[in-house]
Amino acid sequence: MANTLIPSPSSPLIGATFTRKAVARTAVVGLKDPYRALLTECFRQFGIETVPLNDDVAKRLTKEKFEACVLGLGNGAESVMEAARASRSNSRCVIYGVGGNAQEAMRYSKYGINAMFTEPLERTAAMKLIRATRMLVLHEFRRYARIPIMTEVLVVGDGRRAVGSSIEMSTGGMSVKSPEDFSIGTGVEVSFALMTMPRVNLKGTVSWRKPKSFGVKFDPSDQRRQTVKRWVESYLEN
Repeated sequence: MANTLIPSPSSPLIGATFTRKAVARTAVVGLKDPYRALLTECFRQFGIETVPLNDDVAKRLTKEKFEACVLGLGNGAESVMEAARASRSNSRCVIYGVGGNAQEAMRYSKYGINAMFTEPLERTAAMKLIRATRMLVLHEFRRYARIPIMTEVLVVGDGRRAVGSSIEMSTGGMSVKSPEDFSIGTGVEVSFALMTMPRVNLKGTVSWRKPKSFGVKFDPSDQRRQTVKRWVESYLEN
């Protein structure tokens, strides 16, 4: 039988704390110290390093590589997002907004905000959001990746027109946040734009629903679906 090494009580392995090595960097822009400290702790749990950016933010986003960017949706937010999206290395970084709500975030929809931290910032909610989006930050994608992204969506179906915002997007469908209640199986047409992608109209079917949100499965026979497929694949490749 092979010998098994058992550490002695004095071994440094006993009671040692192992920290996951950071493999991705997140720029943190214009947040109050308590928020910055909280998010630093939460991101670290998933091996993601946070880097505070205070001066020459646009310049640093142009020259340095970040997998994500967290910023408050206040004065100067648009110029920061514009710098990130115009950067060759950060054009597809995950953008987290802090503050406001989904409707206010629509003001910046052309920059493709991926997710929102709501105020006041709480650890449990922050951890839940980071856990849900970490795979995109870490570039660890499932075969059928769902990209969290917020953009305005017009939904037409069942004799109604509703305006909502996207939650996640994939090549096969999307989830939508909206106060309108569409029944499962309802045929709809959705209309939206995604950053550099021009507005597209797609036929689909409501596949699930929850209070204030529902899922739309794109019609496989709708050739316009290929536009979304190419966008998703391009997003994941960068």
